[in-house]
Amino acid sequence: MPVDPATLLAFALAVLAIVLSPGPDTILILRYALTSGHTAGFAAVAGVQIGLMVHTLLAVVGISVIIASSPVLFRIVAIAGAAYLAWLGIQAFREGGLVTLDGARQPVSAAKACRDAILTNVLNPKVIMLFLALLPNFVVIGRGDVPAQLVMLSATLIVINVAWQAPMAWAANGIRRWLLRPRVQRTVSRVTGLILLMFAALLLYEHLI
Repeated sequence: MPVDPATLLAFALAVLAIVLSPGPDTILILRYALTSGHTAGFAAVAGVQIGLMVHTLLAVVGISVIIASSPVLFRIVAIAGAAYLAWLGIQAFREGGLVTLDGARQPVSAAKACRDAILTNVLNPKVIMLFLALLPNFVVIGRGDVPAQLVMLSATLIVINVAWQAPMAWAANGIRRWLLRPRVQRTVSRVTGLILLMFAALLLYEHLI
């Protein structure tokens, strides 16, 4: 197994905190599911995962090159990533941090929903930063086969993403009403923010002390 079970569990918990906090991908899926039905919603879910696969490929190539060229540079990237997780955690405690749904849109085809989701995910700088923040901190160079570790971590991210987003696309209307409740927004933001701050502190301690 490329990734140690304890490391994989810690990674899954960090990913879960990020996935549960609504962002552009969540909003796009809800919007298309509400305006164009379940087919478009599921197409958008598929598009998001394709986008994550693109990021996985780039991460495998980029992070592997960094490790091969300079372990010190890899450590710097990991520290910067942990600091970014801390920043995300702090942002979760600020008011208005969540994206909200706007008014009704015209129905779209499944192909357009998928294409828009791919572009939204691939071109989202936060997703790029997320891969740079998360993956290096959970790669153990001593275990070897870094590409296999990266692929397994990314596959875990995609599985958790689908487990949350697919049911959300199916029950879009109820989820939308739930997410738009101020109390729910505050609770989700603060709980996930606290988890991210905890992980950032542990990772910074590991790399700096």
